[in-house]
Amino acid sequence: MKWSLKLEELAMLLISIYFLPFLNAEWCWYLLMLIGPDISMLGYFMGPKAGAFSYNLFHHKGVAIALVFICYFFPYHNLLLIAAVLFGHSSLDRLLGFGLKYNRGFKFTHLGKIGKAK
Repeated sequence: MKWSLKLEELAMLLISIYFLPFLNAEWCWYLLMLIGPDISMLGYFMGPKAGAFSYNLFHHKGVAIALVFICYFFPYHNLLLIAAVLFGHSSLDRLLGFGLKYNRGFKFTHLGKIGKAK
């Protein structure tokens, strides 16, 4: 991935971390941002298609943004925290080269194949 895209993802990660104190987040929310949404990888036990669906659901920035819009109409504080965690974690994953998954398997992402190119 190009360095300019990595800088963009880093900026989005830092923005989501920046907003956590304004949402009165406790320390566990920072830990959730690092590893929480990765629980969605358990979907791969049901096959690559189910795994890709569950992974993408928890790693799609559009889902996080939709949660923010839902909070505009229904002000749920914890939902804003969840949105910040999903957005920040998705940015972190993309910064590290992990993209949204294709149905072919975990290593096939919209950013390219994970691992060594052969």
